Amino acid sequence: MFLSSLILIMGVLYGYFSDVQFEQLKIQTNLLSHSVAHEGIRYFDGLNFEPYRITWILPDGTVRYDSRSDTASMENHLERTEIREALADGYGESDRYSATLMERSFYCAKRLDDGSVLRLCATHGTIFILLLGMSQPIFLVFAIAIILSVVLAARLSNNIVKPLNELDLENPVKAAYYEELSPLLLRIASQQNQLKLKEDQLEQKQEELHTVISNMKEGMILLSSHGTILSINRTAVSLLDLSETSCTGKQLFAISSCQPLLQAADSALHGIAGEQTIPLKTGRYQLAAGPIFSNNAVSGVTLLLYDLTEKEKAEQMRREFTANVSHELKTPLHSISGYAELLKNNMVKPEDICPFADKIYTEARRMAILVEDIMNLSHLDEGAADMHFELQDLFAAASAAADSLSHEAAAAGVTIRLSGETAIINAIPQLLFGMIFNLCDNAIKYNHSGGTVLVTVRSKEDSVLLVVRDTGIGIPSEHQEHIFERFYRVDKSHSKQLGGTGLGLSIVKHAAKIHQADIRLQSTPGDGTTITVLFPKPEIKTDGMLPVSFA
Repeated sequence: MFLSSLILIMGVLYGYFSDVQFEQLKIQTNLLSHSVAHEGIRYFDGLNFEPYRITWILPDGTVRYDSRSDTASMENHLERTEIREALADGYGESDRYSATLMERSFYCAKRLDDGSVLRLCATHGTIFILLLGMSQPIFLVFAIAIILSVVLAARLSNNIVKPLNELDLENPVKAAYYEELSPLLLRIASQQNQLKLKEDQLEQKQEELHTVISNMKEGMILLSSHGTILSINRTAVSLLDLSETSCTGKQLFAISSCQPLLQAADSALHGIAGEQTIPLKTGRYQLAAGPIFSNNAVSGVTLLLYDLTEKEKAEQMRREFTANVSHELKTPLHSISGYAELLKNNMVKPEDICPFADKIYTEARRMAILVEDIMNLSHLDEGAADMHFELQDLFAAASAAADSLSHEAAAAGVTIRLSGETAIINAIPQLLFGMIFNLCDNAIKYNHSGGTVLVTVRSKEDSVLLVVRDTGIGIPSEHQEHIFERFYRVDKSHSKQLGGTGLGLSIVKHAAKIHQADIRLQSTPGDGTTITVLFPKPEIKTDGMLPVSFA
């Protein structure tokens, strides 16, 4: 671009100065012709003609005088363009280019009064010679221009990028900047806010995920496609008895000696999922190994360890429960069947018919109560989601339960006493009544004739207490931790005589769990038993709502 501009400018200037030189040559030719016409050849004596070349040509073309060459050796000039024009019209001009000398010659010729022609010649180099001669100053100017351009460009670029270099990405709009940079900085600020929001959300989700994984009861390990541990929770570290302080980033095959786990991990790395039961130091665990695929290739592996202890324990409890239910149902069924068969075959004396019928009714009633307790317990196992909590007066509920058991207490020679104060709790009415009823019913059944059952309701700062204390036979210490289990009886023969199903206290335990209540037991054989239930105190709104109480 610079070279093209230079050539264009030099071409224009070259043409301009050529025209000026031609005009000056014309003027000099006119002046010189007047002088030569008056003085003749003497005019040239001692005259310096530089930078012009003067030639005087006779009418026949012979050169009479030349300021630079010997006339005797010069050829005839009659055929020269400018000479012919001057002889014909009085004035002639031409220019000729010499490829050898790489210069251009301008000729102006004027005819004198005697018919001779006076010619002036001026020469100058071509535009290429002119450029060549000016190359040094041109390149000097070019170098200076480049240096100045670099300096100015550097300074300008520094001024442009300085706000960018000093930009605070956290607060880009607060930086000192020129107006043209404003849209960019506002956009950066907007993107920074979006990135910050996304980063906060990502960190929150990562923290939540880390918290969930870290507190999982199941062991979890996430491996890369090369078997490197990407994530492992505390449960897995404890179960596998890994001594490493930090397992992340290490090879599972290098830090674990559990062969079933390593074999399952190796199979999963080759794309084969599997499950198996493996023994660990704390029990038996279900191992699930699953490959993670990405673009039809295994990119990772998940290893999960499930504790089978609770599952096996639950399965054992289910089997025991089924066996106990079968046994509990068979006993009254056999009695009912036996008595009914005797009655059917007329093998009963008339006076024994009523006692036999009473036996059948008692056993049938016992079966009905057992089935009802089983159904209630099953309902509680499912969480009692269809039941609704209400504000209840615990003292009124205890009074209703004591009243409903007054006949049984009188028949057993036991006195029920109620003390305490009004205490509001958030409870499911039918479950609350059932809890108190079962506790009082047990206190009556396992009491002495002439004994006492004391039911107390007290309100504390952060809880409400229900205390049921009896003066009965008490519970030996080795049985105390089992009495809330299903069908558990301390004295099976005594319990059967009393008609108990063995599910009452289990129902109490499940109902307390639903109410987030805590059960405490104190018992001394021969001195009685005290069971305390601590209910959480609800936040009662001051909207005029009255608690629902038992009639």
